[in-house]
Amino acid sequence: MLEIERKFLVKSTLFKEKAYQKSRIKQGFLNTDPQRTVRIRIKDETAFLTIKGKNNEAGLSRFEWEKEIDLKDAEALLQLCEPGKIEKTRFLVKSGNHIFEVDEFYGENEGLIVAEVEMNSESDQVLLPDWLANEVTGEQKYYNSALTQKPFKTW
Repeated sequence: MLEIERKFLVKSTLFKEKAYQKSRIKQGFLNTDPQRTVRIRIKDETAFLTIKGKNNEAGLSRFEWEKEIDLKDAEALLQLCEPGKIEKTRFLVKSGNHIFEVDEFYGENEGLIVAEVEMNSESDQVLLPDWLANEVTGEQKYYNSALTQKPFKTW
């Protein structure tokens, strides 16, 4: 499956008023090689194993495979992950025909808020909410896998 998305920094918390859903997420990475990342994620009470490939040149699309796994298995696999875990709350906000996933980070990445929007194609037109700041699509340091190695608080 191909994932096509754009990523933005967020300049205000106005998105929280418009959010129709929120989830608590804890995740770690079994592998953070840029060619392929392997992630374990617990979202509320549901767990997933996700493998992502390398981004294309524009940074907009890459291979992504995800499968739901047993919660106890995910908790055990989190213990095997590389150092650095991600903890965040994800807010879902509708904008036009798209849904923004807005992540508010905690721990070593506290203070960072990033919004992603998945698209059907790289030329898909997206209505950008006014609470967005700079676009950071393709900037490696904002990838969750990079944030485990070089957290926001160290920038």
